[in-house]
Order: sequence, then C-alpha cells, then structure tokens
Amino acid sequence: MKTDMIFEKFTGAILFMLIVASMAFVSSCKEDEAEGEPYFTIENNPAGLTAGMDGKTEKFVVRSNRPWKIVAKEEGDVQWVRSFPSEGDQDGKFTIIVEVNNTFVRRIQNFAFIVDGEEQPVLFRVEQEANTPSIKVDPVSVPAAGGEVNIAVKANIDWTYTMEENSWLTEKTAEASKLVLNAERNNGKKRSVKLTFKAVGHPEVSQVVTVEQSPGTIVLEEDFSWLAYGSPVPYVTTGETRYDAWTQAQRDRGWTSTVNTAAGSGNTPMCYARQGFVKLGKTGYGGDLISPKLSDIEGTRKLKVTFKAAAYVSAAGTVVDTRVLKIIILGAGIPSTDVIMVENVPNIQKEDEAGVQNDIWADDRAFSFEITGATSETQIKFLGKDYDLTKEEVTTNRIFLDDIKVEIVD
Repeated sequence: MKTDMIFEKFTGAILFMLIVASMAFVSSCKEDEAEGEPYFTIENNPAGLTAGMDGKTEKFVVRSNRPWKIVAKEEGDVQWVRSFPSEGDQDGKFTIIVEVNNTFVRRIQNFAFIVDGEEQPVLFRVEQEANTPSIKVDPVSVPAAGGEVNIAVKANIDWTYTMEENSWLTEKTAEASKLVLNAERNNGKKRSVKLTFKAVGHPEVSQVVTVEQSPGTIVLEEDFSWLAYGSPVPYVTTGETRYDAWTQAQRDRGWTSTVNTAAGSGNTPMCYARQGFVKLGKTGYGGDLISPKLSDIEGTRKLKVTFKAAAYVSAAGTVVDTRVLKIIILGAGIPSTDVIMVENVPNIQKEDEAGVQNDIWADDRAFSFEITGATSETQIKFLGKDYDLTKEEVTTNRIFLDDIKVEIVD
C-alpha cells in the first residue's frame, strides 16, 4: 500500500516537471520567433487601389510576425475612405472601403503601415475618380384633362430650367428632385412645350425635355403610375393592396370597385393595386374596376377604348387562368363587344425565345373596343369573368390592367 502511494507521488512529480519544461520550451520558441527578423508584406504587393465615383470595397491579406496598424496620413478629410480593421497582430486581413464620391474633385489618400511601432517606408495610395455633374429628366405626357404635372429631376447638382412661352402650362413648385407644373385642359389638338434644364455652374450640362399633352378628344387617360404596391412580377402577390385599403387620395381619383357579396368572398372588393397597374380577382372570385364618369363628353358621342391587359400565369408557367374579361357599360352607351379574351399571357422567363426582354405591357399587346351613344354619365366596368367562380371548372380568372385610354372618334 505504502509502495503504491510512493510510486504515485513519484509519477506525479515527474509529470509536473515535464509540463513545466514543455511550457518553458514553447515560451522560448515564441521568444525566439518574436526576436527573429521582423517582416511585413501585403499579398501580391499592391501599391494601393483606384476606385470609381461609385465607391469600392477591396480585401487584402497581411503576412507579418509583428503587430501592425494602418494610419491615414494627414491629407484633409478622410471620411470617404477607411480601413477595417485598422490594426492586427501578425498574419491577418484588412478591407479598404471607399464611399461614393458626390463631389466633382478627384480624391487621394495615403495610408502608412506602422509595424511594431515603426512606420514602413512605402505608403498605400487610394485614388478615387471625381463625380460628373449630370441631369436626367424623362419625357412627360399630360392627359387632355390637365391638372398637376410632376416631373422627376435626377440630378447630382443644383439646376435651373427655362420653359418655352405658352398659354397652358405654368410652374407650381420647384424642388431639388422635382418640378411641379399646372396644365390647363386641352380642348383642341395635341400640343407640347419644351423645357431646358441646366446645371448651375456647369452650362455645358443640360437637357431639353418635351412636355406633351394629349388632344382634347381623349376624355380619359390612366396609367396608374400613382399606385405603388407589391411586386411588378404578375405571379408575386406579396404586398398587393386591395381597393378598400388604398389611400383616400388614390380613391379620390374616381376609380371604384364593386364589393363582392358572393358566399365566402368576405364581402370585399376584389381589385388589387400593384406597381403601376391593377389586378382583378383572386382564387374563387372575380373582381372589377369601374372608371370615373366620362364627364368631359359633350352630347352623345362614339368612343374608342384602348387598354393593356394580361392574364395570370403561375411561377412555374404551368397554371394559366381562364382569361375572360367582361365589358359592361354603366349609364349611357353600348359596347361593340361584351367579352374580350385576354390572350396575353406573360412569359415567366426574363427573356423570350428570341432573347428579347419580356414586357407584359408592350404596345403590341393592347386591346380595344368601341362605345356608341356615350355621354358624360358613361362609366366603363372591367370585370374578370364573374364575381363567383367557386362552381366553375377553373376557379381562377385573374386579370391585370394598365394604360386605359378613352378617345372620342365621332
């Protein structure tokens, strides 16, 4: 018994001495390494980097046996570029982050590397291109009815504008990113006015834009650009907004939708807003969209109605709805047809077979019909087949609508 205890104590003492010796050896190795010749390199030996005006982020690998820091040399404002992290211990990585250059001046910043307290002889140089003053304004179309005209101005510099002399278009407000005009109603032919935008201090930067107003024969023109809900992709329903949840200002534009009272419908309208267009109906139930009264019509007239429409197709392209769009006239007037088959089924791929980007609202995919005997009380109802589809063989008939135009033809 005593012999075993003595042996265990002896063995433990030897083990303890071995651990101490091992630790001393490791410590000695580290001291030898730390005392070795210092070195510091960046993989591939870059002298710096060049960034465009939109900024840049680039990573670098450090090889070193000493602590190091990256320090910006005093050269003015260095908020536009930084290193992350700004220091390390032996081997490591850092990232140079260059922000967008909103100035019209080329920017340069040098960085020094401090290794174990000593600055290295070679600097790391970051250069960034100057921004370019620019103004971009898209052409503007104004309905014959006139009203407020919002012109988006995409500019990275202060701007001014001049407008051709005219009697129907005046300024309401001018802001940094928007010009708002007022247009009078057009009772005659199509007309236009040119606006010239110029960059302040850079007269060579300018753009001429035409504001064009539809002729007085067009009594309704709607592109639904004031709707911005959900997704522009037809089969993505996330975020689309039902008519009764539109803002009051949106409903005040005069478009309405019937409350669907079919059993199980929930007694709600079945018209949904998307990104600049509307969707009629959901699974099991149809929906409608009703135009404002065509109050600009005088007497009794013949009208031509044009619009763009597309039928719902599933993400996989395997499920297509029945594509029936009914045309119903409220008030005075008789339509040339009461049913239109919407044969425009959006290609779910980004490109069609010819490699052309798919556009479900292309001009060659428009539909039309006529109305005889229309008056200022006339309204147009677009209905997706029927309000109750639950007993149909195919219970879905979702239709997308956009760019509705009504013109007097006789």
